[in-house]
Amino acid sequence: MQISDNTRGAIYMVISMAAFTLNDTAMKAVAQTLPLFQSIALRGLVSVVALVILGLAMRSLHFTLPRVDRGPVLVRSLAEVGGTVLFLGALVHMPIANLSAIMQFLPLAVALAAAVVFRERIGWRRLSAILIGFIGVLIIIRPGPEGFSVWSVMGLGSVLCVVVRDLATRQLSRETSSVTVAVWAAAVVAATGAAVAAWEGWQTVSAHQGLLIAASSSMLIVGYMFSIMVMRVGEIGFIAPFRYTALICAIALGWAVFGDFPDGWTLFGSLIVVGTGVFTILREARLKSAKA
Repeated sequence: MQISDNTRGAIYMVISMAAFTLNDTAMKAVAQTLPLFQSIALRGLVSVVALVILGLAMRSLHFTLPRVDRGPVLVRSLAEVGGTVLFLGALVHMPIANLSAIMQFLPLAVALAAAVVFRERIGWRRLSAILIGFIGVLIIIRPGPEGFSVWSVMGLGSVLCVVVRDLATRQLSRETSSVTVAVWAAAVVAATGAAVAAWEGWQTVSAHQGLLIAASSSMLIVGYMFSIMVMRVGEIGFIAPFRYTALICAIALGWAVFGDFPDGWTLFGSLIVVGTGVFTILREARLKSAKA
């Protein structure tokens, strides 16, 4: 039986989100016993090697960048460092499902930032969805004496870094391939992790920790590959909402691996964020279809 492009794209998106969540799970597990920046350095090193091999196999890897892309790649790579450090720092100390729920605000934040920075038109419906989505995030992090934590703020900081990263990506020319950009970002992240780890002191890596690092890197590459494949099949308006399966994966893995299950308020806030995100994606797809 032959499946449609939309179905294939949805499957690719689910696989991509599951792989990224498995990567997060492995990193959370290894960072319990291995210093964070050493974990970042080791995962980054493995990822760079894998991406270089992948890029050479695809014949799309170029180590030199066009002059016009050097600035955006630098900004993107630095934002990647900030997002990685803040995300993993928060991930070590808070349930994976809670952090994943905060990260689901990302598409809404990118839409708002694009409207501010690039003057992209955004109607009152999508603006309302963004504001309601942010209320959902506030419900998740509960900024009060009982629910608030610095780790939730770090999660929000990670969202802001990824927004900067995505806006910088939009400035790249078509001359620079996606795998080239990914190699540069992974290399900068790995170098930053190695520099801080060398200052903090290097710890001997056990076989179990090494396997977790390898698993994390492998899942990161799988997620990256399928995220590229997603963009090449089907209708984005149909496929994009499936990115929120990441939250389902995070809830399941958080409960199965770490014994964490989100409380009622976190689930309620997550539903708000996901609902407004899906609405925004479908609304944008409808507007693009009307213009075509």
